[in-house]
Amino acid sequence: MSSNLPPTFVEGFHDVKDLSKMKYTQLGKTDMIVSSMTFGGSAIGSVYRATDDQESVQVVEKAIQLGINMIDTAPWYGHTKSEKVLGMILPKFPRQAYYLNTKVGRYLPETSKMFDFRAERVIQSVDESLNHLGVEYIDTIQIHDMEFAPSLDIVINETLPALQKVKDAGKVRYIGITGYPMENFRTVLEKSPVKIDTVLTYCHASMNDNSLGEYIPYFQSKGVGVINASILSMGLLTNRGPAKWHRAGENIRSVCRQAAEFCQSKDVDIAKIATRFSLEQSGIHTTLIGTASMKNLLTNLEVLKHGITDHERKVSDEVMDKFFKPLNNANWEGVDVRRYREKLSENENDVNLG
Repeated sequence: MSSNLPPTFVEGFHDVKDLSKMKYTQLGKTDMIVSSMTFGGSAIGSVYRATDDQESVQVVEKAIQLGINMIDTAPWYGHTKSEKVLGMILPKFPRQAYYLNTKVGRYLPETSKMFDFRAERVIQSVDESLNHLGVEYIDTIQIHDMEFAPSLDIVINETLPALQKVKDAGKVRYIGITGYPMENFRTVLEKSPVKIDTVLTYCHASMNDNSLGEYIPYFQSKGVGVINASILSMGLLTNRGPAKWHRAGENIRSVCRQAAEFCQSKDVDIAKIATRFSLEQSGIHTTLIGTASMKNLLTNLEVLKHGITDHERKVSDEVMDKFFKPLNNANWEGVDVRRYREKLSENENDVNLG
């Protein structure tokens, strides 16, 4: 047996040849040796389109067997659907074969019920997730989109200590934080009364915004694992383009649309070169790839293991120089939170008027 195989290798379940093609690295200071690609659970929660649960189950099984050894989900994805779909298949796998992460803090579509970072609720949430997933413990429990808390003080003084109690009880092994605004990670890491093991952010290690790279030295100094998500910037870096709800301004949308059209004119799929771009960024321990499609899973693994052609790389370089470097990491930080607080205020006013 190869000494390069991760601790998640299970003889009889995995094929050594498949795992030998995957790159593994230690996630921060944890004992988890994770694949460079993590299976993101949002798609199997039907977040982006209607999905077939049986195909989703097959996709998860194939991902784990081919060497992806970390799964990331949340109660928010499909409002528990993602966790429940995983619960259909995970109990059939050897528990040693995968690491499992989920989240607390974000739940239901109604504005007034969407977020809840109180200690009592997050402790209850962990028990609910364990039940949905059909497992006895979660590897990393993460605070979901902490920027939506009434203040970061609640995250620091209430949510994190509550998760430490859950960890002490043996229900989770590690604690992580997630969000979009990058500077929040520094604030919470500096002030947290408990050890934070991982950070997860999204849309910040992509062709149109690679600002995560500026924070890698800081995260390394803190010994935290870095998890990257939404490498296609939630649809911006696709031929189809983003959904109407996407918070990017017209300038970002326009540049991404022009870049996709340029790639098409060169017979290149922007999603493919964007995937490779993100996978090549240094200092990131693992990158989330979310799909409920077997075809898309295998395509992403192909890009991970075999890269892109010389022509695709040439076009990728041209796209960066012509379209994305001039964007200077433009983003939509604060837009989501502002709209959420406005809706919350409107709801409260309606209640008062009623």
